[in-house]
Amino acid sequence: MASHIVGYPRMGPKRELKFALESFWDGKSSAEDLKKVAADLRASIWKQMADAGIKYIPSNTFSYYDQVLDATATLGAVPPRYGWTGGEIGFDTYFSMARGNATVPAMEMTKWFDTNYHFIVPELGPEVKFTYASHKAVEEYKEAKALGVETVPVLIGPVSYLLLSKPAKGVEKTFSLLSLLPKVLAVYKEVIADLKAAGATWIQFDEPTLVLDLDAHKLQAFTDAYAELAPVLSGLNVLIETYFADIPAETYKTLTSLNGVTAYGFDLVRGTQTIDLIKGGFPSGKYLFAGVVDGRNIWANDLAGSLSTLHALEGIVGKDKLVVSTSCSLLHTAVDLVNETKLDDEIKSWLAFAAQKVVEVNALAHALAGHKNEAFFFANTAAQASRKSSPRVTNEAVQKAAAALKGSDHRRATNVSARLDAQQKKLNLPILPTTTIGSFPQTPELRRVRREFKAGKISEEEYVTSIKEEIRKVVELQEELDIDVLVHGEPERNDMVEYFGEQLSGFAFTVNGWVQSYGSRCVKPPIIYGDVSRPKPMTVFWSSAAQSMTKRPMKGMLTGPVTILNWSFVRNDQPRSETTYQIALAIKDEVEDLEKAGINVIQIDEAALREGLPLRKSEQAHYLDWAVHAFRITNVGVQDTTQIHTHMCYSNFNDIIHSIIDMDADVITIENSRSDEKLLSVFREGVKYGAGIGPGVYDIHSPRIPPTEEIADRINKMLAVLEKNILWVNPDCGLKTRKYTEVKPALTNMVAAAKLIRNELAK
Repeated sequence: MASHIVGYPRMGPKRELKFALESFWDGKSSAEDLKKVAADLRASIWKQMADAGIKYIPSNTFSYYDQVLDATATLGAVPPRYGWTGGEIGFDTYFSMARGNATVPAMEMTKWFDTNYHFIVPELGPEVKFTYASHKAVEEYKEAKALGVETVPVLIGPVSYLLLSKPAKGVEKTFSLLSLLPKVLAVYKEVIADLKAAGATWIQFDEPTLVLDLDAHKLQAFTDAYAELAPVLSGLNVLIETYFADIPAETYKTLTSLNGVTAYGFDLVRGTQTIDLIKGGFPSGKYLFAGVVDGRNIWANDLAGSLSTLHALEGIVGKDKLVVSTSCSLLHTAVDLVNETKLDDEIKSWLAFAAQKVVEVNALAHALAGHKNEAFFFANTAAQASRKSSPRVTNEAVQKAAAALKGSDHRRATNVSARLDAQQKKLNLPILPTTTIGSFPQTPELRRVRREFKAGKISEEEYVTSIKEEIRKVVELQEELDIDVLVHGEPERNDMVEYFGEQLSGFAFTVNGWVQSYGSRCVKPPIIYGDVSRPKPMTVFWSSAAQSMTKRPMKGMLTGPVTILNWSFVRNDQPRSETTYQIALAIKDEVEDLEKAGINVIQIDEAALREGLPLRKSEQAHYLDWAVHAFRITNVGVQDTTQIHTHMCYSNFNDIIHSIIDMDADVITIENSRSDEKLLSVFREGVKYGAGIGPGVYDIHSPRIPPTEEIADRINKMLAVLEKNILWVNPDCGLKTRKYTEVKPALTNMVAAAKLIRNELAK
């Protein structure tokens, strides 16, 4: 019985690629150095899968930044502002598109479906001249072959590529991106011909947009595309891979009727209803790649349950046509449990990272073929039972408190307009108040202090003194820059979700459980294994210390319950909403303690609220109902004079704007500049927003420093659709990934722009 992996993490078990990228970007190493690290990582990944017995091993899933950007490079779809003049796309052009450079901004970055991974959004229009400009797919296939590993080259499918794109600046928003399909397919034909000539026998097209609610026109594009590619695909086995949700019934019919396709891959973890469609009819003679091992979470597979599912599918498609697979790429999970030396044995027995999931896939394939590893299955059954019965998972008091929430919608008693008036009397802020989102640069020295404290090399007193000194520097800098509402810079936090998880019960932590978020940015999601509560205050000490250093308002900085949920590896033994309500109660306690400590502005970030929106429209209202409710729970008990902020970033917010309003925050800061001010269109279309709002005025994920005039122009565009008395001026997101040499001039220009517009308004 055959086995397959959709994709694999790229960063390496110890984030080797991250450090190689950052060294290259800082000019400390060469392009050849970076390529050598990448080649070593790829070789290690392919060998690991081959040694584990995986038959269908993917290639071209490795990326220096993002797989959609790789597709853009392959197609030569480089926006003109990057000055590319043709030929093979090199690092300069590639990374300029991803990160911007000194003279031009980066391309838009947004969330990959409902994950915390980000992709670079292609900018297309009728004038784009598609050309085969990156031979990465065939080069990686040949590289693996030279190592003795036969792989399945993976390409972003042509229709999904176009559906994930946007019209370039200056192109009508009504422009049909699918009208570019013939031009795109011409390049795909060249890529496929290259792969065939190199000896490839299988090719995988990732078409994840097939899980969305697609109209007839979009479905027809899939039919047309694969009919057009059929002649060049002749002689190849073709796998269409889908993931993250169920396939709609009409889409299933279209997919299983595509010309020249040999195999279909389905996510049977998040798409359990797809099994019913398969049982209702599967094309004879085709392969089913059954994604029964979860690629998005870290819990050990229920091998007995998966084997039962596979036996049922085997009866439908035939033993020789069933392939055991992951539900999606393992990019979204941590790399290897072997590297976790500090997790206790009980919790560790409940887990499986990417390396362990490869073993699970192969074990299931062997069991299906009649070669079951009884000891492996027995240990798995014991671990499943241990997790269900462990007393550390359940806290009855927490469950009762969460259950009691369902009798109220938890709204503050006074409307937002009256609250803003009360807050202004207390805070006395100018028109267009300036602020930042929370974090300031994380310097090597700061990271060293945290690392040494965790390792016991410095005392708690030394640690507190160092962190307070860092806070003082950040406060003094903001006062020097004349920012109106300050932040303490979060020097005590490596990661905002990890920081809170470390102080909440029901969470466990890894040493090397890193997951790529974008580019070189990695996060280490905590593991929510049990009921959640807050044993003691988490941020009050640092926020109070920061407020004592200034007479200006100091924001208390918290992460919201939905974001903690979506940026963690979440328990899968109860509804996500139940876990969120538990977290909301913990954050509520913290909010009220901050208020008692004299913090008058409290920010509760919900950066990931939009990210968690289900992909199917029929499921979205239910999610938004409990997600927004959870946010309101956190701050329902504060006084009118306490100003509640929230922050959101790097998603498409326009379709949930009414739910954002329903959150009833006093002020929302929200990413806007990198997405070409897409957010403002919702206000141009007549949506009325009465609370404070700060659409970001510059992109913090690029090293580029925006001039004052550019920021002022953005503020004026905002004033065209928003009232001056509700508008705030702030960056897109937190500043932790930037350097002070970038942050100081950018914030200087931001404050200067705000003052410039204030003066114009005063006239």
